[in-house]
Amino acid sequence: MPQENAIEFKGTNKGIFIQINQELEYEALKELLLQKLEKTKNFFTGARILDIQCETLSNEEKQELKEIMAKRYQMVVQLESITDKRSEVNEAFQGINEGLTKFVHGTVRSGQRLFYEGNIIILGDVNPGAEVIAYGNIVVMGSFRGIAHAGSNGNSEACVAAFYLNPTQLRIADIIARSPDGDIEKPIGPELAKVRENMVYIEPYLMKK
Repeated sequence: MPQENAIEFKGTNKGIFIQINQELEYEALKELLLQKLEKTKNFFTGARILDIQCETLSNEEKQELKEIMAKRYQMVVQLESITDKRSEVNEAFQGINEGLTKFVHGTVRSGQRLFYEGNIIILGDVNPGAEVIAYGNIVVMGSFRGIAHAGSNGNSEACVAAFYLNPTQLRIADIIARSPDGDIEKPIGPELAKVRENMVYIEPYLMKK
């Protein structure tokens, strides 16, 4: 998809939805949005923005974009408090056993950032340089070599699992996994990362009995 079509404005009788249709790094996405707004600022100044629709943006990033639009272009946007939003979900996503789940088909490539306010299941690989962030669990039906952050809004019961788990960084809630000392031989087969005693443990998922 051409980059100029990556951001679209959909007007309704109540206001405008901003739809982001292409996965871009946040800084590139912000620059592209501001370029579009600057070219048409006479039209958009004072407009009512209902929402920014993009699955890869975090709440904090959406909030920053909304603040820019409100201050620079006097747009009418809803500025929501991240703290208030988290309190509405009891401080942490609780659906790790039964809850919102996003399925991603294909490889998550270097430079891509995938974020979802629930569980993420990837039917493919996660390459080095890619980042996957979920309020719930992260399950990869392939190799995971990127950055993983499960339970990102505070649920330390979340887990990360993959057929081959070798992330550049792994984090559950606010706990970051320590890299083992020295060279270790990676097991062949699925592995599961969970928090126990305030530490992230990685162990084989299919235990031989």
